Amino acid sequence: METTIERSFEISGIGLHSGATTCVRVLPAKAGEGRYFVRVDLPECPSIPARVEAVRQTTLSTELATAAGAVGTVEHLLAALAGSGVDNARIEIDGAEVPLLDGSAKVWTDAIAQVGIIPLSQTRRVASLDAPIWIQEGDSFVAALPAPEIRFTYGIDFPYQAIGNQWHSWSPVSESFVEAIAPARTFGFADQIEQLRQAGLIKGGSLENALVCDRRSGWLNPPLRFANEPVRHKLLDLVGDLSLLGTIPVAHFLAYKASHKLHVQLAKALCTLALSSS
Repeated sequence: METTIERSFEISGIGLHSGATTCVRVLPAKAGEGRYFVRVDLPECPSIPARVEAVRQTTLSTELATAAGAVGTVEHLLAALAGSGVDNARIEIDGAEVPLLDGSAKVWTDAIAQVGIIPLSQTRRVASLDAPIWIQEGDSFVAALPAPEIRFTYGIDFPYQAIGNQWHSWSPVSESFVEAIAPARTFGFADQIEQLRQAGLIKGGSLENALVCDRRSGWLNPPLRFANEPVRHKLLDLVGDLSLLGTIPVAHFLAYKASHKLHVQLAKALCTLALSSS
């Protein structure tokens, strides 16, 4: 059955790129409504669906937009909802960017667990994949492969000794998203901070909401929550971006050195397929 949260909850924080403080209120929604944002600070409170067709840009985060409004850095909250099994939710926000909080999805999943999840009257339709899909850009790629159960496998490779080459594979059937993926924090590089800020990005980034890696000295704000926390966070991002499909199909999702751009391209490719439903 489809689900929603049992009670509403409210969380405030600073946006990674804007540096602005926003308040998010997540409320129950009816069966079939899906997950959607409402910009309560704008005239007429426009609704923005958390659907792949609403993606406007994917530069270091995923932004959704309609003609009436936009909301950015949606991937961690959406990953928390999808990973917790919440199909329907109304997300009210009084600004243009979802707060980064501690850089992971943990604050969101903790709040969802506290208010609870309830079943609704409508049956959840789950699609499965009949043929593989590959999307490649240089040596980076994303893929969806037919599989008997849903699985995510991610690989990264960075020229920083503290990170290097990492892989992680996770299946919600055998391991909890809340424990294995949600606590993994976003990460960045000390030698890129100034360039990104000059480009108008990461205005709200700090050592409190992101892991920062230095080429020589390693992590500036240890300890890590997992030995391979960076790749787990990339997997978290993939779950959030694929949640824009509404329900993530049963498949093995494979990514290497990918990005929000490639994640969304895969989601769009899946949208064009006639997936078999059950």
